[in-house]
Amino acid sequence: MNGQLLKEIEIGSKNALIKKKIITHYIYNGSSTIAELSKELDLSVPTVTKLVSEMCEEGYINDYGKLETNGGRHPNLYGLNPDSGYFIGVDIKKFAINIGLMNFKGDVLELKMDIPYNFENSIAGLNEICRFVQHFISTSKVNKSKILNINVNISGRVNPDSGYSFSHFNFEERPLAEVLTERLGYKVTIDNDTRAMAYGEFMKGCVVGEKDVLFINVSWGLGLGVIIDGKIYAGKSGFSGEFGHVSTFDNEIMCHCGKKGCLETEASGSALYHIVHQRVRNGESSILSKQIKANELVTLDDVIVAVNKEDILCIEIVEEIGQKLGKQIAGLINIFNPELVIIGGTLSLTEDYITQPIKTAIRKYSLNLVNKDSVIKTSKLKEKAGIVGACMLARSRMFEIS
Repeated sequence: MNGQLLKEIEIGSKNALIKKKIITHYIYNGSSTIAELSKELDLSVPTVTKLVSEMCEEGYINDYGKLETNGGRHPNLYGLNPDSGYFIGVDIKKFAINIGLMNFKGDVLELKMDIPYNFENSIAGLNEICRFVQHFISTSKVNKSKILNINVNISGRVNPDSGYSFSHFNFEERPLAEVLTERLGYKVTIDNDTRAMAYGEFMKGCVVGEKDVLFINVSWGLGLGVIIDGKIYAGKSGFSGEFGHVSTFDNEIMCHCGKKGCLETEASGSALYHIVHQRVRNGESSILSKQIKANELVTLDDVIVAVNKEDILCIEIVEEIGQKLGKQIAGLINIFNPELVIIGGTLSLTEDYITQPIKTAIRKYSLNLVNKDSVIKTSKLKEKAGIVGACMLARSRMFEIS
Protein backbone atom coordinates (compact mmCIF):
# COMPACT_ATOMS: atom_id res chain seq x y z
CA MET A 1 0.00 0.00 0.00
CA ASN A 2 1.19 3.51 -0.73
CA GLY A 3 -0.14 6.80 0.58
CA GLN A 4 -1.40 8.18 -2.73
CA LEU A 5 -5.09 7.73 -1.90
CA LEU A 6 -4.63 9.29 1.54
CA LYS A 7 -2.96 12.30 -0.08
CA GLU A 8 -5.81 12.58 -2.60
CA ILE A 9 -8.37 12.44 0.22
CA GLU A 10 -6.54 15.20 2.09
CA ILE A 11 -6.49 17.39 -1.03
CA GLY A 12 -10.14 16.55 -1.77
CA SER A 13 -9.71 15.70 -5.44
CA LYS A 14 -12.55 14.40 -7.63
CA ASN A 15 -10.81 11.04 -7.98
CA ALA A 16 -10.52 10.78 -4.20
CA LEU A 17 -14.27 11.34 -3.85
CA ILE A 18 -15.04 8.51 -6.27
CA LYS A 19 -12.48 6.22 -4.62
CA LYS A 20 -14.06 6.91 -1.23
CA LYS A 21 -17.40 5.90 -2.75
CA ILE A 22 -15.82 2.70 -4.06
CA ILE A 23 -14.39 1.85 -0.63
CA THR A 24 -17.71 2.67 1.04
CA HIS A 25 -19.47 0.38 -1.44
CA TYR A 26 -17.15 -2.49 -0.52
CA ILE A 27 -17.50 -1.74 3.21
CA TYR A 28 -21.24 -2.36 2.99
CA ASN A 29 -21.35 -4.96 0.21
CA GLY A 30 -18.26 -7.08 0.75
CA SER A 31 -17.29 -7.74 -2.87
CA SER A 32 -18.63 -7.10 -6.36
CA THR A 33 -17.75 -7.04 -10.05
CA ILE A 34 -16.84 -3.95 -12.06
CA ALA A 35 -20.28 -4.04 -13.72
CA GLU A 36 -22.08 -4.14 -10.36
CA LEU A 37 -19.93 -1.33 -9.00
CA SER A 38 -20.48 0.75 -12.14
CA LYS A 39 -24.26 0.37 -11.83
CA GLU A 40 -24.26 1.16 -8.10
CA LEU A 41 -22.16 4.33 -8.49
CA ASP A 42 -23.79 5.37 -11.78
CA LEU A 43 -20.40 5.65 -13.50
CA SER A 44 -19.15 4.28 -16.81
CA VAL A 45 -17.45 0.87 -16.83
CA PRO A 46 -14.17 2.32 -18.26
CA THR A 47 -14.02 4.94 -15.47
CA VAL A 48 -14.64 2.37 -12.74
CA THR A 49 -12.17 -0.08 -14.33
CA LYS A 50 -9.43 2.59 -14.38
CA LEU A 51 -10.01 3.64 -10.75
CA VAL A 52 -10.26 0.08 -9.43
CA SER A 53 -7.01 -0.79 -11.24
CA GLU A 54 -5.31 2.19 -9.57
CA MET A 55 -6.64 1.11 -6.18
CA CYS A 56 -5.37 -2.42 -6.76
CA GLU A 57 -1.91 -0.98 -7.48
CA GLU A 58 -2.16 1.21 -4.37
CA GLY A 59 -3.01 -1.88 -2.36
CA TYR A 60 -6.50 -0.96 -1.15
CA ILE A 61 -8.43 -3.41 -3.33
CA ASN A 62 -7.81 -7.06 -4.17
CA ASP A 63 -8.72 -8.89 -7.37
CA TYR A 64 -10.25 -12.12 -6.05
CA GLY A 65 -10.34 -13.80 -9.47
CA LYS A 66 -13.13 -14.96 -11.74
CA LEU A 67 -16.71 -15.17 -10.51
CA GLU A 68 -18.38 -18.47 -11.40
CA THR A 69 -21.43 -17.82 -13.61
CA ASN A 70 -23.76 -19.89 -15.77
CA GLY A 71 -22.35 -19.35 -19.25
CA GLY A 72 -20.83 -16.25 -20.83
CA ARG A 73 -17.70 -14.43 -19.71
CA HIS A 74 -16.67 -14.85 -16.09
CA PRO A 75 -16.18 -11.36 -14.59
CA ASN A 76 -13.55 -10.68 -11.94
CA LEU A 77 -14.63 -10.15 -8.34
CA TYR A 78 -13.08 -7.31 -6.35
CA GLY A 79 -13.03 -6.46 -2.65
CA LEU A 80 -11.07 -4.68 0.05
CA ASN A 81 -7.51 -5.79 0.76
CA PRO A 82 -7.52 -6.72 4.48
CA ASP A 83 -3.82 -5.88 4.96
CA SER A 84 -3.88 -2.41 3.40
CA GLY A 85 -4.57 -0.67 6.69
CA TYR A 86 -5.71 -1.07 10.28
CA PHE A 87 -8.12 0.69 12.60
CA ILE A 88 -8.31 0.90 16.38
CA GLY A 89 -11.45 1.27 18.45
CA VAL A 90 -11.54 2.46 22.07
CA ASP A 91 -14.72 1.97 24.11
CA ILE A 92 -14.74 3.86 27.42
CA LYS A 93 -17.07 2.39 30.05
CA LYS A 94 -17.76 3.49 33.62
CA PHE A 95 -15.59 0.79 35.18
CA ALA A 96 -13.49 -0.50 32.27
CA ILE A 97 -12.00 0.22 28.85
CA ASN A 98 -12.17 -2.04 25.79
CA ILE A 99 -9.68 -1.68 22.92
CA GLY A 100 -9.82 -3.44 19.56
CA LEU A 101 -7.85 -3.73 16.32
CA MET A 102 -9.52 -4.28 12.94
CA ASN A 103 -8.13 -4.78 9.45
CA PHE A 104 -9.21 -2.89 6.32
CA LYS A 105 -11.75 -5.54 5.36
CA GLY A 106 -13.52 -5.34 8.71
CA ASP A 107 -12.17 -8.40 10.52
CA VAL A 108 -11.50 -7.76 14.21
CA LEU A 109 -7.99 -9.10 14.82
CA GLU A 110 -7.48 -8.36 18.49
CA LEU A 111 -9.64 -7.39 21.47
CA LYS A 112 -8.63 -6.37 24.97
CA MET A 113 -11.81 -6.43 27.02
CA ASP A 114 -12.52 -5.13 30.52
CA ILE A 115 -9.24 -3.35 31.18
CA PRO A 116 -9.86 -2.07 34.74
CA TYR A 117 -10.54 1.69 34.76
CA ASN A 118 -12.71 3.79 37.04
CA PHE A 119 -14.06 6.54 34.81
CA GLU A 120 -12.77 9.90 35.94
CA ASN A 121 -13.56 13.11 34.07
CA SER A 122 -10.16 14.64 34.72
CA ILE A 123 -6.82 15.22 33.03
CA ALA A 124 -5.45 12.25 35.00
CA GLY A 125 -8.32 10.09 33.71
CA LEU A 126 -7.60 11.12 30.11
CA ASN A 127 -3.88 10.47 30.61
CA GLU A 128 -4.65 6.95 31.80
CA ILE A 129 -6.77 6.26 28.70
CA CYS A 130 -3.89 7.43 26.49
CA ARG A 131 -1.48 5.11 28.32
CA PHE A 132 -3.78 2.13 27.76
CA VAL A 133 -4.06 2.89 24.03
CA GLN A 134 -0.31 3.48 23.64
CA HIS A 135 0.44 0.17 25.35
CA PHE A 136 -2.08 -1.64 23.12
CA ILE A 137 -0.45 -0.18 19.99
CA SER A 138 3.10 -0.92 21.17
CA THR A 139 2.28 -4.59 21.81
CA SER A 140 0.31 -5.04 18.58
CA LYS A 141 1.97 -7.17 15.90
CA VAL A 142 0.75 -5.12 12.90
CA ASN A 143 2.80 -2.55 11.01
CA LYS A 144 2.28 0.62 13.08
CA SER A 145 2.58 2.84 9.99
CA LYS A 146 -0.54 1.16 8.59
CA ILE A 147 -2.77 2.28 11.49
CA LEU A 148 -5.01 4.76 9.68
CA ASN A 149 -7.46 5.95 12.33
CA ILE A 150 -8.50 5.51 15.97
CA ASN A 151 -12.10 6.03 17.06
CA VAL A 152 -12.91 6.67 20.72
CA ASN A 153 -16.40 6.10 22.15
CA ILE A 154 -17.48 8.54 24.86
CA SER A 155 -20.81 8.80 26.67
CA GLY A 156 -22.82 12.01 26.67
CA ARG A 157 -22.95 14.80 24.15
CA VAL A 158 -20.37 14.32 21.41
CA ASN A 159 -20.14 16.07 18.04
CA PRO A 160 -18.36 13.57 15.77
CA ASP A 161 -17.93 16.11 12.96
CA SER A 162 -16.24 18.84 15.00
CA GLY A 163 -14.50 16.39 17.34
CA TYR A 164 -15.77 18.12 20.48
CA SER A 165 -16.94 16.27 23.59
CA PHE A 166 -19.24 18.51 25.62
CA SER A 167 -19.87 16.16 28.56
CA HIS A 168 -16.41 14.77 29.31
CA PHE A 169 -12.73 15.66 28.88
CA ASN A 170 -13.48 19.17 27.65
CA PHE A 171 -10.60 20.81 29.54
CA GLU A 172 -9.18 22.63 26.53
CA GLU A 173 -10.83 24.94 24.02
CA ARG A 174 -9.62 22.63 21.26
CA PRO A 175 -11.63 19.60 20.07
CA LEU A 176 -10.94 16.45 22.08
CA ALA A 177 -10.26 14.57 18.82
CA GLU A 178 -7.47 17.05 18.06
CA VAL A 179 -6.00 16.68 21.57
CA LEU A 180 -6.00 12.88 21.27
CA THR A 181 -4.52 13.01 17.75
CA GLU A 182 -1.64 15.03 19.14
CA ARG A 183 -1.20 12.78 22.19
CA LEU A 184 -1.38 9.43 20.38
CA GLY A 185 0.36 10.33 17.12
CA TYR A 186 -2.43 8.94 14.94
CA LYS A 187 -5.57 10.45 13.47
CA VAL A 188 -8.36 10.20 16.07
CA THR A 189 -12.12 10.58 15.71
CA ILE A 190 -14.66 10.46 18.54
CA ASP A 191 -18.31 9.46 18.74
CA ASN A 192 -21.09 8.79 21.21
CA ASP A 193 -20.89 5.33 22.80
CA THR A 194 -24.50 4.36 22.06
CA ARG A 195 -24.23 5.37 18.39
CA ALA A 196 -21.13 3.19 18.15
CA MET A 197 -23.01 0.25 19.69
CA ALA A 198 -25.84 0.74 17.20
CA TYR A 199 -23.36 0.81 14.31
CA GLY A 200 -21.61 -2.30 15.61
CA GLU A 201 -24.90 -4.20 15.62
CA PHE A 202 -25.77 -2.80 12.20
CA MET A 203 -22.49 -3.97 10.66
CA LYS A 204 -21.74 -7.20 12.53
CA GLY A 205 -24.66 -8.00 14.81
CA CYS A 206 -28.33 -8.88 14.64
CA VAL A 207 -29.25 -6.51 11.79
CA VAL A 208 -29.99 -8.55 8.66
CA GLY A 209 -31.00 -6.19 5.89
CA GLU A 210 -33.06 -3.80 8.04
CA LYS A 211 -32.43 -0.12 7.25
CA ASP A 212 -34.47 1.61 9.97
CA VAL A 213 -33.22 0.54 13.38
CA LEU A 214 -33.40 1.79 16.97
CA PHE A 215 -30.76 0.63 19.45
CA ILE A 216 -31.61 1.05 23.15
CA ASN A 217 -28.48 1.05 25.32
CA VAL A 218 -29.50 0.13 28.87
CA SER A 219 -26.20 0.24 30.73
CA TRP A 220 -25.24 2.40 33.72
CA GLY A 221 -27.04 5.17 31.86
CA LEU A 222 -29.64 5.04 29.09
CA GLY A 223 -29.06 6.00 25.46
CA LEU A 224 -30.57 5.65 21.99
CA GLY A 225 -28.84 4.98 18.68
CA VAL A 226 -30.86 5.79 15.56
CA ILE A 227 -30.21 4.37 12.09
CA ILE A 228 -32.43 5.71 9.30
CA ASP A 229 -32.23 4.33 5.76
CA GLY A 230 -29.01 2.52 6.66
CA LYS A 231 -27.25 5.64 7.95
CA ILE A 232 -26.47 6.72 11.51
CA TYR A 233 -28.60 9.69 12.52
CA ALA A 234 -26.65 12.07 14.78
CA GLY A 235 -28.75 15.24 14.55
CA LYS A 236 -27.53 18.74 13.72
CA SER A 237 -24.82 18.88 16.38
CA GLY A 238 -24.37 15.17 17.08
CA PHE A 239 -26.56 15.20 20.19
CA SER A 240 -29.41 12.93 19.10
CA GLY A 241 -30.28 9.90 21.22
CA GLU A 242 -30.48 11.45 24.71
CA PHE A 243 -33.32 9.04 25.51
CA GLY A 244 -32.38 8.82 29.18
CA HIS A 245 -33.04 12.51 29.69
CA VAL A 246 -36.65 12.54 28.52
CA SER A 247 -38.62 14.05 31.41
CA THR A 248 -40.82 11.14 32.49
CA PHE A 249 -41.32 10.88 36.24
CA ASP A 250 -42.67 13.22 38.89
CA ASN A 251 -39.91 12.30 41.32
CA GLU A 252 -37.32 14.20 43.29
CA ILE A 253 -34.38 12.13 42.04
CA MET A 254 -31.65 14.42 40.74
CA CYS A 255 -30.21 13.17 37.44
CA HIS A 256 -26.53 13.74 36.68
CA CYS A 257 -27.67 16.13 33.92
CA GLY A 258 -28.93 18.48 36.64
CA LYS A 259 -32.65 17.93 36.10
CA LYS A 260 -35.22 15.86 37.99
CA GLY A 261 -37.56 13.19 36.67
CA CYS A 262 -35.41 11.93 33.78
CA LEU A 263 -36.25 8.45 32.45
CA GLU A 264 -32.73 7.35 33.40
CA THR A 265 -33.41 7.97 37.11
CA GLU A 266 -35.80 4.99 37.26
CA ALA A 267 -34.99 2.95 34.14
CA SER A 268 -31.25 2.27 33.77
CA GLY A 269 -28.40 0.26 35.24
CA SER A 270 -27.70 2.96 37.82
CA ALA A 271 -31.38 2.92 38.83
CA LEU A 272 -31.29 -0.89 39.19
CA TYR A 273 -28.13 -0.67 41.28
CA HIS A 274 -29.50 1.99 43.65
CA ILE A 275 -32.99 0.47 43.99
CA VAL A 276 -31.55 -2.97 44.88
CA HIS A 277 -29.35 -1.42 47.57
CA GLN A 278 -32.22 0.68 48.93
CA ARG A 279 -34.72 -2.17 49.13
CA VAL A 280 -32.23 -4.56 50.75
CA ARG A 281 -31.43 -1.93 53.38
CA ASN A 282 -35.17 -1.51 53.92
CA GLY A 283 -35.38 -5.19 54.87
CA GLU A 284 -36.14 -7.10 51.65
CA SER A 285 -34.19 -10.29 50.96
CA SER A 286 -31.72 -11.00 48.16
CA ILE A 287 -28.70 -13.21 47.61
CA LEU A 288 -26.81 -9.91 47.75
CA SER A 289 -28.21 -8.98 51.19
CA LYS A 290 -25.19 -10.10 53.19
CA GLN A 291 -22.72 -8.13 51.04
CA ILE A 292 -24.86 -5.00 50.91
CA LYS A 293 -25.54 -4.95 54.66
CA ALA A 294 -21.83 -5.47 55.33
CA ASN A 295 -21.07 -2.48 53.06
CA GLU A 296 -19.01 -4.73 50.78
CA LEU A 297 -18.55 -3.76 47.15
CA VAL A 298 -21.50 -4.88 45.02
CA THR A 299 -21.30 -3.89 41.34
CA LEU A 300 -23.96 -3.65 38.66
CA ASP A 301 -22.49 -6.82 37.16
CA ASP A 302 -23.11 -8.57 40.50
CA VAL A 303 -26.77 -7.53 40.30
CA ILE A 304 -27.03 -8.91 36.74
CA VAL A 305 -25.54 -12.21 37.93
CA ALA A 306 -28.11 -12.27 40.76
CA VAL A 307 -30.94 -11.80 38.24
CA ASN A 308 -29.69 -14.69 36.14
CA LYS A 309 -29.44 -16.81 39.31
CA GLU A 310 -33.18 -16.18 39.74
CA ASP A 311 -32.95 -13.77 42.67
CA ILE A 312 -36.59 -12.77 43.21
CA LEU A 313 -35.95 -9.18 44.34
CA CYS A 314 -33.52 -8.37 41.52
CA ILE A 315 -35.84 -9.97 38.93
CA GLU A 316 -38.77 -7.94 40.23
CA ILE A 317 -36.84 -4.67 39.93
CA VAL A 318 -35.58 -5.52 36.42
CA GLU A 319 -39.15 -6.29 35.33
CA GLU A 320 -40.33 -2.94 36.73
CA ILE A 321 -37.56 -1.19 34.80
CA GLY A 322 -38.52 -3.12 31.65
CA GLN A 323 -42.14 -2.00 31.98
CA LYS A 324 -41.11 1.67 32.35
CA LEU A 325 -38.72 1.40 29.42
CA GLY A 326 -41.26 -0.37 27.23
CA LYS A 327 -43.78 2.43 27.72
CA GLN A 328 -41.28 5.00 26.45
CA ILE A 329 -39.99 2.75 23.65
CA ALA A 330 -43.62 2.49 22.51
CA GLY A 331 -43.51 6.25 21.94
CA LEU A 332 -40.32 5.90 19.90
CA ILE A 333 -41.96 3.21 17.78
CA ASN A 334 -44.94 5.49 17.16
CA ILE A 335 -42.55 8.26 16.03
CA PHE A 336 -39.97 6.31 13.99
CA ASN A 337 -41.91 3.23 12.78
CA PRO A 338 -38.66 1.16 12.80
CA GLU A 339 -38.19 -2.30 11.32
CA LEU A 340 -36.07 -3.39 14.25
CA VAL A 341 -35.60 -2.37 17.89
CA ILE A 342 -32.48 -3.76 19.58
CA ILE A 343 -32.19 -3.90 23.35
CA GLY A 344 -28.49 -3.72 24.23
CA GLY A 345 -26.18 -2.73 27.04
CA THR A 346 -25.54 -4.35 30.42
CA LEU A 347 -29.20 -4.93 31.34
CA SER A 348 -29.84 -6.76 28.08
CA LEU A 349 -27.75 -9.60 29.57
CA THR A 350 -30.81 -10.42 31.73
CA GLU A 351 -32.48 -11.50 28.45
CA ASP A 352 -36.21 -12.33 28.90
CA TYR A 353 -36.37 -10.79 32.36
CA ILE A 354 -36.16 -7.35 30.77
CA THR A 355 -37.34 -7.98 27.20
CA GLN A 356 -40.68 -9.59 28.10
CA PRO A 357 -41.97 -6.61 30.15
CA ILE A 358 -40.62 -4.28 27.44
CA LYS A 359 -42.58 -6.17 24.76
CA THR A 360 -45.73 -6.24 26.92
CA ALA A 361 -45.56 -2.47 27.48
CA ILE A 362 -44.91 -1.83 23.78
CA ARG A 363 -48.02 -3.81 22.83
CA LYS A 364 -50.02 -1.92 25.43
CA TYR A 365 -48.86 1.63 24.68
CA SER A 366 -47.92 1.77 20.98
CA LEU A 367 -50.26 1.97 18.02
CA ASN A 368 -51.13 -1.53 16.84
CA LEU A 369 -50.61 -0.86 13.13
CA VAL A 370 -47.21 0.69 13.83
CA ASN A 371 -45.78 -1.89 16.25
CA LYS A 372 -46.65 -4.72 13.85
CA ASP A 373 -43.75 -3.48 11.70
CA SER A 374 -41.22 -3.62 14.55
CA VAL A 375 -39.28 -6.69 15.63
CA ILE A 376 -37.73 -6.57 19.12
CA LYS A 377 -34.37 -8.33 19.58
CA THR A 378 -31.58 -8.35 22.13
CA SER A 379 -28.07 -7.43 21.07
CA LYS A 380 -26.16 -10.21 19.33
CA LEU A 381 -22.76 -8.65 20.08
CA LYS A 382 -23.65 -8.07 23.75
CA GLU A 383 -20.72 -6.49 25.64
CA LYS A 384 -18.69 -6.31 22.38
CA ALA A 385 -21.17 -4.05 20.55
CA GLY A 386 -19.39 -0.84 21.54
CA ILE A 387 -15.86 -1.91 20.70
CA VAL A 388 -16.87 -3.51 17.38
CA GLY A 389 -18.76 -0.31 16.55
CA ALA A 390 -15.74 1.82 17.50
CA CYS A 391 -13.50 -0.15 15.11
CA MET A 392 -16.10 0.06 12.33
CA LEU A 393 -16.55 3.81 12.87
CA ALA A 394 -12.78 4.34 12.73
CA ARG A 395 -12.91 2.99 9.17
CA SER A 396 -16.19 4.47 7.94
CA ARG A 397 -15.45 7.95 9.33
CA MET A 398 -12.25 8.02 7.30
CA PHE A 399 -14.03 7.35 4.02
CA GLU A 400 -17.43 8.97 4.58
CA ILE A 401 -18.67 11.42 1.98
CA SER A 402 -19.23 14.85 3.52
